[in-house]
Amino acid sequence: MRIILASPEAKVWSSRKHIPLGLGYLAAVLREAGHDVLIYDAAIEDAPVTAYLDAAEAEGRPYELVGITATTPLINDAWEMASLVKKRGLTTILGGPHLTIMPAESLGPEHPYVDYTFKGEAEHGIVEFVDALERGERPEDRDIPGLNYRRNGEIVVSPISPIIEDLDSLPFPAHDLFKIDQYTNLQPLTDGLDPHARSFTILTSRGCPYKCTFCSKPVTGNTWRGRSVENVVAEWRWLVEGLHATEIGVTDDIWNLKLPRAKALCRRLAEENLNTVEWTTVHGMKVNHADPELFQLMKAAGAKRVGFGVESGDPWMLRHVIRKAQTLDQVRNAFRWAKAADLQTMGFFIYGMPGDTEETMEATTQLALELDPDLANFMLAGPFPGTAMWDVIMEQGEVFAKDWSDLAIHDQKARFTIHDGQYDPDLVLRKWREAYRRFYLYRPKRLWQKATDKSLWMNLPETIANARRFFLGSKEQAVEARQSQKATV
Repeated sequence: MRIILASPEAKVWSSRKHIPLGLGYLAAVLREAGHDVLIYDAAIEDAPVTAYLDAAEAEGRPYELVGITATTPLINDAWEMASLVKKRGLTTILGGPHLTIMPAESLGPEHPYVDYTFKGEAEHGIVEFVDALERGERPEDRDIPGLNYRRNGEIVVSPISPIIEDLDSLPFPAHDLFKIDQYTNLQPLTDGLDPHARSFTILTSRGCPYKCTFCSKPVTGNTWRGRSVENVVAEWRWLVEGLHATEIGVTDDIWNLKLPRAKALCRRLAEENLNTVEWTTVHGMKVNHADPELFQLMKAAGAKRVGFGVESGDPWMLRHVIRKAQTLDQVRNAFRWAKAADLQTMGFFIYGMPGDTEETMEATTQLALELDPDLANFMLAGPFPGTAMWDVIMEQGEVFAKDWSDLAIHDQKARFTIHDGQYDPDLVLRKWREAYRRFYLYRPKRLWQKATDKSLWMNLPETIANARRFFLGSKEQAVEARQSQKATV
């Protein structure tokens, strides 16, 4: 069967583009089962998906199925894509984080162009689903865990597909199907956008046992599963030697949960001479699963930059609201050890969690200034269904959103309020923007570092646009929280 696996375009401020690795895994298992698969990522394509449908039709080899992945902010775009595809008569199935949380929503009467949804890890279920279609059978008659559908006017939601315990049993993602030269390098805010980048991502594990209240991980879940060092190294070798990667990003939720495994992986990368390509921890790593030796080994293995989820500088917020299961001393140690290993550092900080006040957000800014990472990402807290944070807001406040797309995490606006007489969305915006100014503008040393960075001048229009967003904002943004209607999502 000829299949298109598609990802809608993320319309957020960042121009950073990563390969949709989840589609790479699905493409790999389908290809292994004998199917013809195309990966369509709207973020890097010049032509609409319908152009590929037309070309295949003209060749006499039409596509029959389109699978679309979607996070919550992209679900509207996924619906739009499914509508276009359905008009051509193809079968449509939607999966990914949002569909795992809300599998029935896309099967409602408002979305007749969606035939099926899938919740959970889909590598096993998608093969059985496609096999049924190819045989002319109804997939819903096979009782596939995770598959949701309509039957006699009713929406049938099945149990979530079971997690895949043995990740080594999966083929490597179909990295060769990505138009890799169309993607940017993994951290353009510090390196500049490289038009010749060959930046691949890799997952060495899935899941995370920690339960931070803002975090949504519906597909991979709370059970951590690590690939064997041998399996990871084999894929790493393919990226370096076979596909000529110029940068690799580790995108695990928590790749260093098992400290001995993380060290063993680094040792093997160095021993196998796979340390010639720089790599980063794109989503950060846990500070309470690290020691000085790990960072020294990472450096020897070719690591360039490490990120840490700091979140808050207030101990009470960290422990009782965010529930991060780490201490500020552990944060300080991790940054100190990473810098001692001559690794670039990146810190992630959140402003506007329920319970945040001017004092707690000031503590976060002060901690960022103290840690002084090479890159500080100050993010506004965003509510997502399926998180403990969402439940608190639904019970005690309201979400400012006309639709799901308003929840994009990189969009610089207040997204919710709490009716406790203390939470102030306007204050959150001010403290968030103030953090950017104090970290990047108000310190001569930092300002000089940025001014002498060639990437600032190579990408001047983008630099100016981002500076306006972070440091100044706009009149529209300043009043958006007050003008926003109550949540309709």
